[in-house]
Amino acid sequence: MEGAIDNLLQEERVFRPLPQLVIEANVNPQELEAARRFSAMDPLGYWEEAADELDWFKKWDQVFDDSNAPFCRWFSGARCNIVYNALDRHIETANKNKLALIWEGEPGDTRKYTYFELYREVNRFANALRTLGVRKGDRIVIYMPPLPETVISMLAAAKIGAIHSVVFAGFSAKALRQRINDAQAKLLITADGFYRNGRIISLKETADEALIGACADCVESMVVVRRCNIGVDMVDGRDFQYEDLIRQERNEAPTEVMEADDPLFLLYTSGTTGRPKGIVHSHAGYMVGVNRTLTTVFDIKPTDIFWCTADAGWVTGHSAVVYGPLMAGTTSVMYEGHPNYPQADRLWAIVAKYGVTIFYTAPTMIRMLMRFGTQYPKTHDLSSLRLLGSVGESISPEAWTWLYKYIGRSECPVLDTWWQTETGMFMIAPMPISLLKPGSVTKPLPGVEADVVDKDGNPVPPGKGGLLVITKPWPAMMTGLWNDDELYKEYWEKIPGVYYAGDVARKDEDGYIWIQGRADDVINIAGHRIGSAELEAAFGVHRAVSECAVIGVPDKIKGEAAKAFVLLNHGFEPDDDLIKDLKKTIRNELGPVAVIKSIEFRDKLPKTRSGKIMRRVLKAEELGHEIGDLTGLANDD
Repeated sequence: MEGAIDNLLQEERVFRPLPQLVIEANVNPQELEAARRFSAMDPLGYWEEAADELDWFKKWDQVFDDSNAPFCRWFSGARCNIVYNALDRHIETANKNKLALIWEGEPGDTRKYTYFELYREVNRFANALRTLGVRKGDRIVIYMPPLPETVISMLAAAKIGAIHSVVFAGFSAKALRQRINDAQAKLLITADGFYRNGRIISLKETADEALIGACADCVESMVVVRRCNIGVDMVDGRDFQYEDLIRQERNEAPTEVMEADDPLFLLYTSGTTGRPKGIVHSHAGYMVGVNRTLTTVFDIKPTDIFWCTADAGWVTGHSAVVYGPLMAGTTSVMYEGHPNYPQADRLWAIVAKYGVTIFYTAPTMIRMLMRFGTQYPKTHDLSSLRLLGSVGESISPEAWTWLYKYIGRSECPVLDTWWQTETGMFMIAPMPISLLKPGSVTKPLPGVEADVVDKDGNPVPPGKGGLLVITKPWPAMMTGLWNDDELYKEYWEKIPGVYYAGDVARKDEDGYIWIQGRADDVINIAGHRIGSAELEAAFGVHRAVSECAVIGVPDKIKGEAAKAFVLLNHGFEPDDDLIKDLKKTIRNELGPVAVIKSIEFRDKLPKTRSGKIMRRVLKAEELGHEIGDLTGLANDD
């Protein structure tokens, strides 16, 4: 990226937390400022204090070792297991009989597990995995829909020291095969099928297809969970029913003692081309970072019912559905199906039914629900909610305000969190006591040092856009890329000495950070560099717009111009008058620099399985270029 990013969108609203919320917060404003000062002066001391909140088989000899940078080690010499902190330790406390997991299937069936019940189920499956020959360091691929057995499989694998790699159930056989081959997985866990939007989606058939060819050389066993009771072909000697395996196993199992930097999981992210990147996280650093940041950002209370809508196939699912809530000793909600099935109030019905107190979702989900107006949330009692959260991409001020006003009753703070698969934990986020500005992720959390710099690594002044970087290591940082040390180094070599996040951002006069989009999505209009997220947020101001994606296209005069792909809210039809009105809105919001060359109305936008808009697909289609890797493209919604 060359040059600074122009900041055109001005958002001046500030929302203050309710006094009662500040009084009841686990961390008050004075303690937060003290934590910032302490972590700035003694970052290792801060994270050592965070580590002391967890249980260890053996304490560390050294908090941080960067002698082989950028391959850094946290809590060297320590021995631990994240499952001990997520499950085992709770069995000796009052949490033993507390609900750990509430699951609802799309047809309406439910299952609930206390910590003790989940502990015993994990132990049974851990024993079954050992019976199947899985040992410490072996890789297990989990190709599962959102089921309790998905959580159980992750925990059972980690308990015995295996490395799990969860693959989103919407991925194709080819994408699954790529990940199995790269990880050289010994075992595959899947289901016969699952319910989605009123249909049964077969999964075992896709898993079988993935194992044709080279995969057959590494995968020794496949475990199949019976979800839909549909007939599936079982390969004798290779395939085993989950229910048959655990029925014959004991409900006690030893927890493997792991070294601090032993891998916990692989999580694959798709690039624009080439094979997926296998991001590696380890037991010690990941559990310390996730536990500290999730409990502080979401102000976890003993009575909380925590619902993160993410799939376990994404890092948000790992950190905010499985490991984070369980380490915190809270109750986590999980839902199998489509958010609009059988109608657009399904999520609000679940919130009301289980008394959800913390609701954490993605902007793409919020925008989709906004299309149906406010009639659906109004039909349900959402008064149990006390905190709302956003994750996955930049949230526009309009989506933020809709969530705050209509879901949070203008009482619940909207906590917009910035982090990545690579970071493992929350990095930049507010707390419930923070002053909030719609569209801003506020400030780096204590223990995190972030800045906005130019291409040479020099800090840019307030109000100017630049590249978002993390200037100091953090515990939950990825420990590497599976079988690709050279690609891992690129994260640290783009701007020497700092972690390059790949996002463009700006800081305002108060030090608040605003994400302006991905660095490769910047549009250069007559020398003005504008982030795609800023243009899309401006479109979101118009009442007709549900969702929008903006790309840069060649322009003979300006060099590059913006083209918008727009989804309309119900009740609006595309016509020339609407196009003129939309262009006028952008001009009013961003000024004359933001020229929209053309607007195309669509029924859908290409998105990743986690809901992020794939602008590169739109751009490739527009310019007639090769689209590249599409394994991450969602196509069922």
